[in-house]
This record gives sequence, structure tokens and C-alpha cells, in this order.
Amino acid sequence: MEMRARAAAAAGAASLAVEREAQAKRLRQVLGLEPSEEKALARAAPAAEVNAWVPVLFVSSSMPVPVLRAYAAQLERVHGVLAFRGMPGGMRKVGPMAKLSAEILRLDPGCEGPGCAMRNVQIIVDPIVFRQHGVTRVPALAMIPGDPTQAYCERDDESPRAAFLVFGDSALAGMLAEYARLGGLKEVRHAQALLGAL
Repeated sequence: MEMRARAAAAAGAASLAVEREAQAKRLRQVLGLEPSEEKALARAAPAAEVNAWVPVLFVSSSMPVPVLRAYAAQLERVHGVLAFRGMPGGMRKVGPMAKLSAEILRLDPGCEGPGCAMRNVQIIVDPIVFRQHGVTRVPALAMIPGDPTQAYCERDDESPRAAFLVFGDSALAGMLAEYARLGGLKEVRHAQALLGAL
């Protein structure tokens, strides 16, 4: 009888330890101290196909957040980038840009804190890419060859540029179609396929 009691106590202690670790892991995930299982699975997934041209949508912090959120949702499907010329409040204040980025990328706009699920869209602040492409009004779409997210201090002045610019507040599909009409069909073919696949 005593052996059975010891075995039951040992089994209970082991079960409690497993449950305690599972609860601690869930708590770390909620607090943002450990990646969620979905994020771990996403990292384990095969890398996305490398594309020679990246859709870059030039935007501004003066645009309505719902519009920026809609563009982020579309850009996520085509592995695109949102580009800002500068940061709200100036380059000395990072807080407003971080807040705006979170508002744009949160899947659930009502979610607060580090545990919120975010869209997989790169946001860059790059006045040089605006100048290189002559962007004076937004939104504007460019298909930029290479990696537009590389820090501008690490690029040379002659980094690759888009062949065309498409201006206008339109859905991404319409902007890509206009880019193709201008002569950039080869550049947008991959993005159009991704956008149409879902």
C-alpha cells in the first residue's frame, strides 16, 4: 500500500511539474517573452520564393490609419514594404512612429500590448528612396529590384530603382495592373499571382 501511495505521489508531482511548465510557457507567450507556437511554426516553414522585384508602397503618416491598415493587409500577401519619408514628430522621437506602426500592423486593432498578433509587413523610414524615385505625393507604388529594406546608410547612391511609379489611392491590385500597363508586366507578375492566389 505504501509503495502504491509513493508511486501515486511521484506521478502527481511529475504531472504537476509538466502542467506548471506549460502554464509558465503560456504566460511567457502572452507577455511577449517567448514566441507563440504559430510564430515558431512560421519560422520553420520554407522560406518564401525570392523575387527580383519588391512592391514598395510609398505612404505618409498623414494618411488615415484604416487606409494604411488596408494596404498592409494587401502588401502582406505579396511580401511588400510600406515606406515612409520620415517619422511623425521628427527623427528624434521614435515613440509616435512605433505607435503608428503597431496600429497599422496589428491584426486586431483593439489589441494592446506585446502579445498582439502582427502582420508580416516590413515598414521602412527612408527619405533617400523617396528622393531616388522622385516621390512627391502618396500613395505611390514602385517595384524595386533587390532589397529595399536595406538601411540607406549601407546602400550606395546608385542603388537599383523602379522603372515606373504608379500614383493614386487605389487597391493594390489596381496599382499593379497600372504598373503592368506602363510596361512593367515582368516586374509585377509574381505579385499579381500572389494577390490572386488567395
